[in-house]
Amino acid sequence: MTHAGHLSGALLDDDLTTYRRLRALADQHVAAYRLIEHEPEGRTEVVSAMRGHELAQSAKCLVVAVRPTKHTCRYVLAVIPGDRRLDLQRVAECAGGRKAGFADRETAERLAGSVSGSIIPFSFHPDLELVVEEDLLRNDVLFFNAARLDLSMALATEDYLRMARPRTARITESNGA
Repeated sequence: MTHAGHLSGALLDDDLTTYRRLRALADQHVAAYRLIEHEPEGRTEVVSAMRGHELAQSAKCLVVAVRPTKHTCRYVLAVIPGDRRLDLQRVAECAGGRKAGFADRETAERLAGSVSGSIIPFSFHPDLELVVEEDLLRNDVLFFNAARLDLSMALATEDYLRMARPRTARITESNGA
């Protein structure tokens, strides 16, 4: 059963391409994963409840524009636990920049290959550097929308690490503890 008919509008070609690349990569690595169908939703808090797991297990994916100099820009796909807030200054420092801000929606969707709310914790674009919050990787399983608002993936963290080979760093705000 598919929920694609519930989407407001058809899936974008980029969404399908990114989804297919994700599935092919997981299959190629013989990864332990399962797909979870749900109502179309991109908000981390809401979709985590639909999927039935802790918010900390959600891989929230945010595209950040980092400015190494006043006239240059690079992009980072920051992946953080769903219960955390991104620390833009830490992302800037991690990527060798002076300052950072969220990329505009059009740029984020173009680089990620899917609509906002369905961005996956993998980069298939050469101009999008992947950086993952270390604490996210403490979970045995990661949950994220699979480049579609109506479908998520639960992926074993050890397989994610093998597949994505991400750079890891502390890129979230401290919990005040």
